[in-house]
Amino acid sequence: MNRIDTLERELLDGIAAAADEPSLEAARVAALGKKGVIPELMKGLGAMTPEERKQQGPLLNSLKDRVTDAIAARREALKEQALEARLATETVDVTLPVRPEARGTIHPVRHVYDEVIQIFGDLGFAVAEGPHIEDDFYNFTALNIPPEHPARQEHDTFYLREKPDGTRKVLRTHTSPVQIRTMLAQEPPIRIIAPGRTFRSDSDQTHTPMFHQIEGLVIDETTHLGHLKWVLEEFCKAFFEVDKVKMRFRASHFPFTEPSMEVDIGYRREGGQIRIGEGDSWLEILGSGMVHPNVLIASGVDPARYQGFAFGMGLDRIAMLKYGIPDLRAFFEADLRWLRHYGFSALDLPTLAGGLS
Repeated sequence: MNRIDTLERELLDGIAAAADEPSLEAARVAALGKKGVIPELMKGLGAMTPEERKQQGPLLNSLKDRVTDAIAARREALKEQALEARLATETVDVTLPVRPEARGTIHPVRHVYDEVIQIFGDLGFAVAEGPHIEDDFYNFTALNIPPEHPARQEHDTFYLREKPDGTRKVLRTHTSPVQIRTMLAQEPPIRIIAPGRTFRSDSDQTHTPMFHQIEGLVIDETTHLGHLKWVLEEFCKAFFEVDKVKMRFRASHFPFTEPSMEVDIGYRREGGQIRIGEGDSWLEILGSGMVHPNVLIASGVDPARYQGFAFGMGLDRIAMLKYGIPDLRAFFEADLRWLRHYGFSALDLPTLAGGLS
């Protein structure tokens, strides 16, 4: 009895004195390992009389259980101590300033996107959106584009895989399908702009397979070409931030408008820069016209009662024109040097009151 009590105190003191995991493991091996003190004592049970075994066996098993529990408790305590020490040393100073080079900028297209929305919002236009993947009806048929039109060919348009019924979805080639969806969804009067991504199979200095457009649509009972010309003139003055602009409307042809007009804006070059609103040179910036009656009929609008105008322009191109960007392809190359040069501050939000650019 006295020997087991003395052994227990020695073993428990050794376990409690273990300062780390290796020391605790050494104490465990000394007490409970194959050649540990407790297994050695248990080996001696075979040489005892039945009465001695009956007395010593439970004592040794009880000692083994208490030592095992003590080792487990000490192991948990050591883990807690190690975690506290680690947390005390692994700190992060959240008050450190951001490194000067770690700064982001707003892409010029996104900035121009917001500029255009600000301008047309002030003119009473709402923003409408639609899907990038369209049906042939919305992208072509409802817009009075005939089956043999070159725009329907694969050299100009991205088609998705053919479905079992023989039809194919298309990546929208313009944002005009949004106009169709809007007219089908609501009754006139309608006054919307539809900005967004569009896709065509084309790539050079002024064309990319993915680009951005904005289109406008006004449908009511009285609107006419004079309203269209005024809206475009006010937009150009606000966007290019000039007091006056020279505009030229040239007869053209689009399947979805009649009459159709290309719109040019006057400019002059000075020191390698383009000055909008001055000079006698001309730049084409957009297409426009009165909505074709066939488009109104396809959209469920009565052409005998309603009429309207539409226009469309490339956001990327007017961004190039306003901010002197020479190559459209650079917009999508993710070059940080280019973005830092042409980009805008994250807090530089365009407003008509505070200035667009």
